[in-house]
Amino acid sequence: MTGPTLPMAGSCRCGQVRIEISAPPLFTSACHCRGCQKMSASAYSLSVAIPTGGFRVTEGEPVPGGLQGETIRHHFCPHCKSWMFTRIEGMDLFVNVRATMLDDTSWYSPFLETWTDERLPWATTPARHSYPRFPPEADFPHLLAEFAGA
Repeated sequence: MTGPTLPMAGSCRCGQVRIEISAPPLFTSACHCRGCQKMSASAYSLSVAIPTGGFRVTEGEPVPGGLQGETIRHHFCPHCKSWMFTRIEGMDLFVNVRATMLDDTSWYSPFLETWTDERLPWATTPARHSYPRFPPEADFPHLLAEFAGA
């Protein structure tokens, strides 16, 4: 897999909210959970985990949206309602950016897939690693090292 060229830029569908990524992704993923299916109106959502310090909003002001939990904060464009990124309290190491918000997605492929126990029966991805829920914390050092070396 060829990595992205940094910095990467992206935007919501209408372009009123723009983002910039200046650090290499930690990993890429496809999430099959019912929440992602409903919020993306698709079989799964596609994400890029970006180190927090390598992500910034450069234009516009995203607003919270979607189902908000005690720790999960989804951010949307206030105008076109595009789901742009998610921050998870307690996981301050990364921002989970929707891959489809990036201007260039030619390099993108999901490295791992999560919540496969809620996958639609026909939905498949080329992910190298699959998890019925979220990967166990003990798997992350290996996954991050493997992704960085790919």
